[in-house]
Amino acid sequence: MILDRILEHKKAELRHKQSRSYLATLKAMIRDAPAPLGFAVALDAMRTPQAPALIAEVKKASPSLGLLREEFAERFDHVGIAKAYCDHGASAVSVLTDRDFFQGDLCYLKDIKQAVPLPVLDKEFMIGDIQFYEARAYGADAVLLIVAALERRQLIDFHALASELALDTLFETHHERELDLVLEWIPDARLIGINNRDLKTFTTDLEVTFRLAKRIPADKLIVSESGIHSRRDVLRLVEAGVHAMLVGESLIRAERTGEKVRELLGIGASGVTRQ
Repeated sequence: MILDRILEHKKAELRHKQSRSYLATLKAMIRDAPAPLGFAVALDAMRTPQAPALIAEVKKASPSLGLLREEFAERFDHVGIAKAYCDHGASAVSVLTDRDFFQGDLCYLKDIKQAVPLPVLDKEFMIGDIQFYEARAYGADAVLLIVAALERRQLIDFHALASELALDTLFETHHERELDLVLEWIPDARLIGINNRDLKTFTTDLEVTFRLAKRIPADKLIVSESGIHSRRDVLRLVEAGVHAMLVGESLIRAERTGEKVRELLGIGASGVTRQ
């Protein structure tokens, strides 16, 4: 299972980061950093009857596909991609920061945060406290907690730590058991993600969102993740009551990034929304 491989590697990676001097450096960076933007607030404000708010993902590679574009082998313009998202209507940016499986980097997060006025999600496999300090120090406004990767106690403690650092938390669920765990044990959870990608097979199915969304209370913001490729997909999400969508590969692989953003959001060339 790919997730298990990633988590084992992440544990080894974190062992090399556990030092008082590194934590002190991160805390010093945090003291000098501006306050995070409200990630959940931005998504709630930017959603429309035509489309959920768009969290557009800056993603260089994936474990199953490798580099998402051939030219990324020579140059990966992470800032340019994020700016295109911003210019054409995205509400927030998600940044892959895992190095070994997704060829990401914390520096991508920092660069994008300095160049783009949107709230930013650190898309990382969070399994240790130090990662939350890294996220905050490098400019994240929100972090991802993958329920399948964590024990109940970790979810509760990590959510508390994120809150202490003024970071919003996106809880990623894949099936009913995970969703029910979050709803029962973290009642103040605001952002509930539904990942349509099966972490065992890496196949995607939007039906996962449609099934789980029915179980989520009205006071939560529902974020559908993965497998969103077309305007038709987006309209189905609107019908299901989804508030935000996280889209990566279909944007990264599009010939014209800005046009693809506008297509998904239902924005015509004139700037007028369309179905």
